[in-house]
Amino acid sequence: MTPTTATDLAIGPGLISFIIVAAIGFALFFLIKSMNRQMRKIEVPYEREQPAAFPVREV
Repeated sequence: MTPTTATDLAIGPGLISFIIVAAIGFALFFLIKSMNRQMRKIEVPYEREQPAAFPVREV
């Protein structure tokens, strides 16, 4: 039997870790795409269209 050294026991990230990181990347891509779609649906009122909260009385 040959003695094992620390370099023989080195463990790399592996295929499983790559698949997990890739899945997180794909999920992030689709979440950002969905968020942009939802943000486009929002109608922002302009100042001219908003009713005055505190009407100004002329003195």
